[in-house]
Amino acid sequence: MTDAPQDTIGLPLPRLDQFDFHPHIITTAGTTLVTFTSPDCGGCRHLRKVLREVLRMEPAWHLFEVDAQRDLALTNEFEVFHLPTIFLFQDGIYHCELQAEARPSTIIRATYAALQQPAREAP
Repeated sequence: MTDAPQDTIGLPLPRLDQFDFHPHIITTAGTTLVTFTSPDCGGCRHLRKVLREVLRMEPAWHLFEVDAQRDLALTNEFEVFHLPTIFLFQDGIYHCELQAEARPSTIIRATYAALQQPAREAP
């Protein structure tokens, strides 16, 4: 058996709430993906696993999770109507809602493609 890196599949994504979201995001340099999820959402559980793989493939990126049921102020602010939803930030600035199939390579390609476009106004 080889010494493999610690498996992080079981670890939760770092969570942000309505009190630390904006101060944290604005000071985070580089590419940041924030996913809005719910504990009882099957698609959200799947996306968490996919995003952990994205982080393995793009270790310089930052990934965070917001509990949409618990943090209704943020859910309303970002006009989240379906879960899971991913938002892209670059150097602390809102860029867009990311539309991509829940596969690591697809999310990575969609992120790079979105970053080639001008940033949009935050909801």
